[in-house]
Amino acid sequence: MPSRGRILIVDDEANARAALSEILHEDGYVTETAADGFKALGKLSEFEPDVVLTDLKMPGLDGIGLMEKGREILPGAVFVVMTAFGTIGSAVDAVKRGADNYLTKPLDFDALAEIVERAMEKSRLVRENLRLRERLRERNVMSHIVGDSPRMKTLLELVDQVAKSRASVLIVGESGTGKELIAEAIHRASPRAKAPLVRLNCAALAEGLLESELFGHEKGAFTGAVSRREGRFKQADQGTLFLDEVSEIPAATQVKLLRFLQERAFERVGGNETLHVDVRILAATNRDLAVLIAEGRFREDLFYRLNVVSLEIPPLRDRASDIPALAMFFLARYAEENGKRIEGFDDEALGTLEGYRWPGNVRELENVIERAVVLCDEGRVARRHLPANIAPKPAPDGPPRIPGSSIDDIERFAILKTLEMCGGSTSKAAAVLGISSRKIQYKLHEYANTADPERRQ
Repeated sequence: MPSRGRILIVDDEANARAALSEILHEDGYVTETAADGFKALGKLSEFEPDVVLTDLKMPGLDGIGLMEKGREILPGAVFVVMTAFGTIGSAVDAVKRGADNYLTKPLDFDALAEIVERAMEKSRLVRENLRLRERLRERNVMSHIVGDSPRMKTLLELVDQVAKSRASVLIVGESGTGKELIAEAIHRASPRAKAPLVRLNCAALAEGLLESELFGHEKGAFTGAVSRREGRFKQADQGTLFLDEVSEIPAATQVKLLRFLQERAFERVGGNETLHVDVRILAATNRDLAVLIAEGRFREDLFYRLNVVSLEIPPLRDRASDIPALAMFFLARYAEENGKRIEGFDDEALGTLEGYRWPGNVRELENVIERAVVLCDEGRVARRHLPANIAPKPAPDGPPRIPGSSIDDIERFAILKTLEMCGGSTSKAAAVLGISSRKIQYKLHEYANTADPERRQ
């Protein structure tokens, strides 16, 4: 017969524990017992009861203390307190302080069965509510990242996996791909989400200032240090520290960062006191650290400490199918900010966006859409609202050799040359070529993903 639920029985009287356990076991429940509140705390994580049935008056940690500490360990547990008839006022007080119900001793077994059944039902509802909240939280964590391409789906699955650990993560990708957004998603999906996410751009500070920003400094440590100052590590205690452009950290500071990653300890600049903090490190770079290691500009041992898990963000040109969704995301944001009603993009504008190489990646796309919203004076963004340089990759010089070229080469030349003649208008080019605008847009996707192979990852 399947179990009706799990019950932890806590009572300092051995006979009472044994009798309750036997009765509830016969009713189909799985039971565990503890002789006092402290022993019960030790069993909460291991046994994970649905209901805790606890005596109110116990030596050491009483039923109220167990309930308050136990909810920190197991938020979904339901607590029912037991007390002698003469102290029923204490039981009522326990309910006011968070107990779900109470029973008086000596126990009425019919009342016991009814109250336990109701407590089990409440426990199931509480657990389901917690699961729904967790799903909603996970959905909200990724809500600021737009991307449905296969590479982005794989990346976001990895983000969800690594977020739950405390391992250091190295996020790599070209400028403008969204490395800071990925770091934020990792933090928000981690057990540290309620603690600070502290950011530091390592390329924005000189060597002496960077060390002080990271580790803090003592009064008088250098000219201008008029008082003690806590660094980013101390600010991020119990949370996450995101080091952007980590490749720019000077050699001397690399040594101190390596020591922290090994020992979780550091000293303020100019100080002798060793400090310990619990901080998770996320780092990001657009540089090839292997090249910097070979050149002697980045420590190999530090690289391995930072690179416990590596996440690579694909450039926008390698996930062109995400461009329409990203463009609409930014359009909605900047239309609202500027108080405009803009429905979307016409075919020509969308085809232009999809065919462009985007060397500045998502950041460049965002800037282009913001400009288009500002200039747009109609219901849809048109090609004329986009910068002149935003255009599909130009056609190759001269026509393809015939014979000597494939049908694909000839088709590509015809499409790109016709687009050029039509000023980038996919609808006009489609009319000239006798094909659909959608086919031209599909082909532009294909050309963008196959051109310049040395730039592909």
